[in-house]
Amino acid sequence: QVQLVESGGGVVQAGGSLRLSCAASGRTFSSYGMGWFRQAPGKEREFVAAISRSGRRTYYADSVKGRFTISGDNANDTVSLQMNNLKPDDTAVYYCAVQRGTGWAYPYDYEYWGQGTQVTVSS
Repeated sequence: QVQLVESGGGVVQAGGSLRLSCAASGRTFSSYGMGWFRQAPGKEREFVAAISRSGRRTYYADSVKGRFTISGDNANDTVSLQMNNLKPDDTAVYYCAVQRGTGWAYPYDYEYWGQGTQVTVSS
């Protein structure tokens, strides 16, 4: 019913910036929001940021606060993640996802997932 496609990943030097986008298609209407997760090799998938359907509430992992900004464009059914002052520890595959309920902090709080986009930050 819902398809998500991430884009914008790439290779960047430490201190640089990238902007990730997530385009949604299908039956995307929902009273819930969307989130971004990331997963590095050998590590668990971890929460990065989330935004409510209205855009009035946003949530961030402590590791990215002050550096990343999540935003939504309801008219185009897209969600973006602006990443500034990137660090090597930010290297991971980044995924966008649609919430299944009111929870936002864990993978099980989300129902639909994109294929992921690779972000590599060199030192």
